[in-house]
Amino acid sequence: MANRLGKIFGTEEDRVNCPFYYKIGACRHGDRCSRKHVKPTFSPTVLLPHLWQPIALGAGRAQEEQEMFDDFFEEVFEELQKFGEIECLEVCDNLCDHLIGNVYIKYVDEESAARCLQGLTGRFFAGRLLQPELSPVTDFREARCRQYDTTSCNRGGHCNFLHVRKVTEDLRRFLYKTMKRMHGSKKRDDPVDRRKRRRRGVDYDYDRDGTFSDSAERRRLISKWNREREEKIKEAMAGQQ
Repeated sequence: MANRLGKIFGTEEDRVNCPFYYKIGACRHGDRCSRKHVKPTFSPTVLLPHLWQPIALGAGRAQEEQEMFDDFFEEVFEELQKFGEIECLEVCDNLCDHLIGNVYIKYVDEESAARCLQGLTGRFFAGRLLQPELSPVTDFREARCRQYDTTSCNRGGHCNFLHVRKVTEDLRRFLYKTMKRMHGSKKRDDPVDRRKRRRRGVDYDYDRDGTFSDSAERRRLISKWNREREEKIKEAMAGQQ
């Protein structure tokens, strides 16, 4: 009996505990759900509900929207890495009430998550009180919408699985590499690697402490990367015609 209960815990067969809460970290029924939402007392994952405010600037301004999101991601990442090494940081692009703007931070260990929870409780971001909580989500492969990741989701922004917004890839790599160097989990940047990046047209301007020396310069570089990517796509499409 105990083995069977252990196998079905948090699944659709579990008639006591909510499977969506354990898989996604949030449930559309909230407190009205007929099943239990037992919040963990320890977890490597912290949830910051509704931290990100989705942007919709209109047609033709996708690049500007991406730059605004990159600014948000960088600011949040650099603050959260102070509590420990981050394994992944996921920002929801969903529009449903229980997922809109949710930010999930999974650390490499539970101690870092506990420090994050303690450090952010009672603090404000953009004039709003932060309400961090430990999340039961530890495997984001099960939480993410596979349809959204591969093509597009038929349910749109109101899907109950995570639609994770993508940060500019070059910025993501830079932030994670800087963090690993900060926490001593990886050797310092190799000059050969820097030459390889320059040949690909990618380089960074950062100080010894691993931060960008000028945020305006970073935005200029991101705009350049986006333009180059768009040009390559147009060239590929032209070649297929």
